[in-house]
Amino acid sequence: MSVLGQGKHGGSAANDDGRSIVARLSGMSDATKRVAKEAGYVSKKLLKSTGKAAWLAGTTLLILVVPLIIEMDREQQFNELELQHQSLLGSRAAPLPPSPK
Repeated sequence: MSVLGQGKHGGSAANDDGRSIVARLSGMSDATKRVAKEAGYVSKKLLKSTGKAAWLAGTTLLILVVPLIIEMDREQQFNELELQHQSLLGSRAAPLPPSPK
């Protein structure tokens, strides 16, 4: 007949399978350290790839979009200058339609 709290060898419940609570906690601690290390590795790789994506987006913006904005600004200035010359010369031409963007 088995008494509550005792295993098959008459020991306490803490000694199931011949392991103490300290050994169990040590095993949990090792597993926790391993999981934390793996999580850190994954986070580092994620940050690295995010940085690469940000670099790609930034350089693409500089190479493609900024020259477009500069050219649109030049065209707008040219249109304003042409309109100013027309008004100084006295010609009442219809205003230029806005440039397509």
